[in-house]
Amino acid sequence: FLAVQISHITQGDNGPSPLPANCENLHAVDIIFLTKKKKNRTPNLFLPPITTGVMESPITQAQIFRSEFLRLLQSRRSPKVPLIANSSNPVENPLFQADVPSTKAIESCPKENIGNLKEMLKEENLHLHTEDSEQGKLPLLILSLKERTKERRPAIVFMHGTNTNKEWLRPWLEAYASRGYVAIGLDSRYHGERADCTTAYRDALISSWRNGNTMPFIFDTVWDLIKLAEYLTQRDDIDPKRIGITGISLGGMHAWFAAAADTRYSVVVPLIGVQGFRWAIENDEWEARVNSIKPLFEEARIDLGKNVIDKELVEKVWNRIAPGLASKFDSPYSLPVIAPRPLYILNGAKDPRCPLGGLEVPLKRAEKAYKETAAFENFKFKAEDGVGHEVTSFMIKESSDWFDKFLKEEDMTCD
Repeated sequence: FLAVQISHITQGDNGPSPLPANCENLHAVDIIFLTKKKKNRTPNLFLPPITTGVMESPITQAQIFRSEFLRLLQSRRSPKVPLIANSSNPVENPLFQADVPSTKAIESCPKENIGNLKEMLKEENLHLHTEDSEQGKLPLLILSLKERTKERRPAIVFMHGTNTNKEWLRPWLEAYASRGYVAIGLDSRYHGERADCTTAYRDALISSWRNGNTMPFIFDTVWDLIKLAEYLTQRDDIDPKRIGITGISLGGMHAWFAAAADTRYSVVVPLIGVQGFRWAIENDEWEARVNSIKPLFEEARIDLGKNVIDKELVEKVWNRIAPGLASKFDSPYSLPVIAPRPLYILNGAKDPRCPLGGLEVPLKRAEKAYKETAAFENFKFKAEDGVGHEVTSFMIKESSDWFDKFLKEEDMTCD
């Protein structure tokens, strides 16, 4: 077999093929499609997952989700390139596309008391090639303690929020590096080194709406994170079974979807990012999220000849720039597939961009998946009282403890 079919989207006349017995641990990059397609059959990317008519285990459901999600990611990809990391120069004047947010919370992250920490840190600036396109070079900032032993170390990937960059993450990276982690920051698409002006991200979103050939909102960066996982597992200094991922706001969404897509991210902590996109549309709670990237929706309003932004427009935009985001890839379907890997979701109880009502069903489904995989202790959710859309010192400390619990132990709770 060069590939296996495990999706209902494209299936032969006799339905989906059975799963091979040895595919339970496939990563996202291993799941490709080999099907007998019906002529003129068009996949519907907006329907919830369809079961095969038999009782499916959480693991099987996860395989189906990942195969369909990878199919979507591959549908708007440039040609493949060899996975090569080239050295680059440190960024002296990082580009911010809005006011620079405070680093107070991430500066509170627990760190080892090393007087000459900056001298003890090894810094790597790299460009990882993820595809043959203008955005296909992934800028990385990697910090770690200078080698004292040859032992492989746990690693954590850190994702910044909208309009910032990997350099903004430096205090967070330094704190984890001081504690023995390999800390990796990166620029998401159209941010940092991947932006050429202060409207780069906004312009890319509008272009995606009008042309439908890219997915700059979340999904294209998830492709980069799949390729990054491939690179990190090949490094001699990183334990491939101990790679975590976290992020703030947009970065929290990146962490959430990357973990759903790729099992090589073994511990996951999304901060102020997890939400219910479909629920927000159906319950008129979409305005705060829309306002975070409002120029996109204003352009869509003009293009559609509408006087105001309404729920119909919001759904059309999501379906265009991130197909399935408000349906089959939304949190009710993407959170459960992370089980049984440790997942801690941290939000603000008063966050209008991530309203708690939209998480009731996703959390129940995630809890069920963790129980069915005998890993209930690996799942946790906390909505911090009185907090809106902001990351807090409490969240930074909680995430730090969670990573230490699962990545610093000799025996992982799950592979």
